[in-house]
Amino acid sequence: MAVCHGQTVIQFLEAFAPKHLAVPDDRIGLQVGTLEKPVRRVMIALDVLEPVVDEAIAKGVDLIIAHHAPIFRPLTALRTDLPQGRLLAKLIRHDIAVYVAHTNLDVAPGGINDLMAERLGLLDTEVLDPLYEEKLKKIVVFVPKTHHRQVLDAMAEAGAGWIGNYSHCTFNVEGTGTFLPREGANPFIGQPGKLETVEEIRLETIVPEPLLKRVIQAMLKAHPYEEVAFDVYPVENAGRVYGLGRMGKLPEPLSLRALAEKVKEAFAVSAVRVVGDLDRQVETVAVLGGDGNKFVAKAARRGADVLITGDVYYHTAHDALALGLALIDPGHNVERIVKDALRARLAEELRRAGYATEVIASELSTDPFRFV
Repeated sequence: MAVCHGQTVIQFLEAFAPKHLAVPDDRIGLQVGTLEKPVRRVMIALDVLEPVVDEAIAKGVDLIIAHHAPIFRPLTALRTDLPQGRLLAKLIRHDIAVYVAHTNLDVAPGGINDLMAERLGLLDTEVLDPLYEEKLKKIVVFVPKTHHRQVLDAMAEAGAGWIGNYSHCTFNVEGTGTFLPREGANPFIGQPGKLETVEEIRLETIVPEPLLKRVIQAMLKAHPYEEVAFDVYPVENAGRVYGLGRMGKLPEPLSLRALAEKVKEAFAVSAVRVVGDLDRQVETVAVLGGDGNKFVAKAARRGADVLITGDVYYHTAHDALALGLALIDPGHNVERIVKDALRARLAEELRRAGYATEVIASELSTDPFRFV
C-alpha cells in the first residue's frame, strides 16, 4: 500500500471537521510546512510544545494535527534564541507540517464536546450555543432499474439520505424514461437515431448543502448513462444545528459532589474546582471543552443545573452563583480526550482507502498544572 499525500490526509480530516464549522477568525488550517508531500506518519496532539515536537522527531512524524494553534498571535519576529522561534525552527528543519483543527473540532458531531457528553453518559443531548443551521437540498435522479441500488448506495455513502440516526432515506417511484440519442452519442442503452423507452426509477433524497457536490459526483460516477438526468431543489426543512457545547440529562439526578467525582473519573483528573452547594441535586448538565467563561449566562438561560468547563475566572464564578448555576472546572487539558478518538477515526478512514500512512497520538501530557 502507498502512503498518503498530505493534502489527502487533510481532506479526510475536513470531511469530519470541515473548516466552515469554525468560529470566525479562529486560527485553523496549515500553520507550518507544506502538505505537498507524502506523509508516512501523522501524530494527533492537543498542544504543539517543544517536547511534543521532539516526540514527533523521534517518532518520524511528517504531519502534526493539533487542536491548539502554535501560532496564535501574529509573529513580529522569528528568533531561534527564544522558545517559539526555536520550536518553529525545529519543525521546519525536520520538515514537519502542523495543521490546526480548533473550534471546528469542538463543533463537529463526534468532536470534543460530544466526546465530553458521552464520557459523562448524558442523554438527549443538544447544542448549547447554536452557531448556524445547515441548509438542505433535495436531489432527484432518474436511474434505470438495473442500476438503482448501485446509485442509491453511492449517494448514501457520500452523505445523502441521512436523517437523524437513519441512513439511505430515499423515495422511489417507477416510471418510463424516453430519449433519442443523436449523432455522436454513445448511449448505454439504445442506438443513435432511435427513440428509446426505458423502465426507470425516480430516486429522490435529501442532502446537506455542503455535501451536495460530493453527492453529485458520486451519483454521476455510479450512474451508467452518458448524460444523467437529475434535478436539485431548495427545501425549507430545518437542517442539522451546529454549535459549541452540549446539554443533556444525567441518567438520574446526582448531588453536585457526586457529579464532581464522576467528572474526575471520566476525564482522569486528580482534582476539580466546584462552584455551588455540593449537596445540591443536579440533572441537566452543560459541557464545553476549553475556556467556557462566556457561556455561563447561556447555560443558565437554557436551564442547565451545572456547566462543566475549564479556565473559570473568579468573577465568572460569582456570576454563576448569582444565576443559580453550579460549575465544575476540570481544566482546559481535558480536551486531550480527542487525541485517541481522532487517531482512531482518521486511521480507519485511511485504512479503508487503502493507504499505509500510520496515525498515532502524542503520548505526552501538556497540562501545565499540578495539584499538591
